[in-house]
Amino acid sequence: MILDKKVTAVIVAAGSSSRMGFDKLLYPYRGKPVIYHTAAAFQEHPLVDRIILVTGKNDRQIRAALSGMSKVEQFVTGGADRVASVTAGVNAILEKQGLVAIQDGARPFVSAAVITRAIEQAAKTGAAAPAVAVKDTIKQAQDGKVVGTPPRSSLFAVQTPQVFDLEKYRAALAALPQNAQVTDDCSVFEQFGGQVVLTQGEYSNIKLTTKEDLALMGREDADMRIGHGYDVHRLTEGRKLILGGQHIPYEKGLLGHSDADVLTHAVMDALLGAAALGDIGQHFPDTAPDYAGADSIKLLSQVGMLLLKDGWQPVNIDATILCQAPRLAGYIPAMRRAIAHALRLEEGQVSVKATTEEHLGFTGAGEGIAAHAVCLIQPVAGYVGV
Repeated sequence: MILDKKVTAVIVAAGSSSRMGFDKLLYPYRGKPVIYHTAAAFQEHPLVDRIILVTGKNDRQIRAALSGMSKVEQFVTGGADRVASVTAGVNAILEKQGLVAIQDGARPFVSAAVITRAIEQAAKTGAAAPAVAVKDTIKQAQDGKVVGTPPRSSLFAVQTPQVFDLEKYRAALAALPQNAQVTDDCSVFEQFGGQVVLTQGEYSNIKLTTKEDLALMGREDADMRIGHGYDVHRLTEGRKLILGGQHIPYEKGLLGHSDADVLTHAVMDALLGAAALGDIGQHFPDTAPDYAGADSIKLLSQVGMLLLKDGWQPVNIDATILCQAPRLAGYIPAMRRAIAHALRLEEGQVSVKATTEEHLGFTGAGEGIAAHAVCLIQPVAGYVGV
């Protein structure tokens, strides 16, 4: 459909997230804040001409998160409630005519199809909103007692974007009585006497409201990442053997710029890789004097802080040391404790194993020691940095 009207998306992102306990719009999902995914759906939509963000105390972080989105033209300050915030966004539109698509900032899963259906219907009728049929039977109650059961076939859960003729919606906002009880943008239009047409929504187009909603995101495992790390160092005389932060009495040690703790290095690379933050050579180059003889457990702690700064935390680590000699079984509990402590984990979240290679290869020949590590990381609940 070719539209003869400009479409402005007003994304409401000024809420306090009081039920969440932290700003859900800045919660990381697939490496980006929630608000980024919401805005990206409209940035990429061919029928949307411009985007206006209505923000609150999170203005600085949201501006940073959406930097580079060409359709984002304005950031305006929201009000004390949704109507005031929407009014601020609508008043920022310079044109007198067109369509306004009002979107919850906390609906990051809105699809292009949902946006298209709502816009095209509003272009025909003046007002449209996506909705899905209610699956559960709804009860009306008073003082905890059921007083009615409306027919489920007539009930729909309304989503966003809710799209309106701009001129008519401005008039509806202006005519809205003070202290009017409205729970969505359609209610404003309905009180003005307007008719809203429902379009097909999607059950996946949820609004993130409680921490349970974030748990649903996690079960899609789209916001959890796996990392793998590998490192190897040559054994040489005149060096201490350090593995997992532990000094292992042995006739040789590992050669390297730092303490050459091959196990800890593998864990560091796994974590950095999972968060797409590069590798240990990038953060702790072996050409830097500062890292000569460095304690790798302390460097691991710094890696943990790098992840935290980017909104990630480790879930668990599983590592394997490939070593013909010496025998390491007696030192493994201490290795686990040291790694866990550096990353602020419980010992049960860290697994360390050791195996020989039956005298095969360079490790089997006692020429060096290698280590593999895999890890799982997840977003930090309540993370608000951008």
